Amino acid sequence: MTKDMAPRSPSVIDALAAASEAVELVSASSHQRQDGPAARSGKSGGKSSGKSSRKSAAPKPVDADAVIKAFNTWAFKREQPGNAERLVPMVEAAAEAGRPIEFVLYWGKGPRAEIAAPDLACLDYLGQLAERVRQVYAPGAVFRLIFTDTHATLNGHPAAAMNAYFDAIDAAAQARGFASTRLSDVVAFAREIGAAAAEEEPSGEILASLIACAAKWYRGEGSTEQGALDYHRMNMVEKRAVAAAFPEAVFVTFNGSEFRDLFPATMPIFYMYSLRRGVGVKPWFMDAQPVAQTSA
Repeated sequence: MTKDMAPRSPSVIDALAAASEAVELVSASSHQRQDGPAARSGKSGGKSSGKSSRKSAAPKPVDADAVIKAFNTWAFKREQPGNAERLVPMVEAAAEAGRPIEFVLYWGKGPRAEIAAPDLACLDYLGQLAERVRQVYAPGAVFRLIFTDTHATLNGHPAAAMNAYFDAIDAAAQARGFASTRLSDVVAFAREIGAAAAEEEPSGEILASLIACAAKWYRGEGSTEQGALDYHRMNMVEKRAVAAAFPEAVFVTFNGSEFRDLFPATMPIFYMYSLRRGVGVKPWFMDAQPVAQTSA
């Protein structure tokens, strides 16, 4: 390479493929932990012939219902999942491939530019769910955070504050074995593969809810009503992009089913508490100080 030739920038597809490799590494690490001292024979002092006297037992079939019950409990869920009938085939497909159960969720940007206790409590709560899955399914589970940079920009957050916050969350997420990506990259990926988005008009109930949210958090140009309409239009593109990028994952949300139209139509939807049972407020909207246990 001459000094006049710059290295090729990776495409969005390359970036998402690299992020998927991180999920595979989490799965491999989980398998390696199973090969430690606990895998040795329980007998001591016995002689080994170097050959097995019996054929290796066939792998035990994965109980998909048991895997689902590990996370689909009221300790985590705020209501019954959407598209629940797709959970069993999703778990069975993951088990056949020997990979972890993948969960994807939006992680937004609130008034804070720095990571705080509510964020860490939420990440630890997600880790508790992943650990419950690992106890019944060796490859375990992995969370992928989708940082909603598109929403943060729409809401008027400065890029420097947004990047500082998402970078801090990303570091904390990686320390827990989670993966991450930006929502803008997911949308770009969907466009690269030709995943089209259809126009959808918001229902009166959805629009009213979005306007109420915009009145709290929208700091962009124009009215809160226009901000709510722009947000809905973005979500109609983004929900298809997420479904195209992560077709074998569960979509997690801290919202309730009243916002169902904003989420991918083809994915199982897991309506989850945010920090602990009874708390539905999104951590990025919480003050840095601990908050009392309340429902959203």
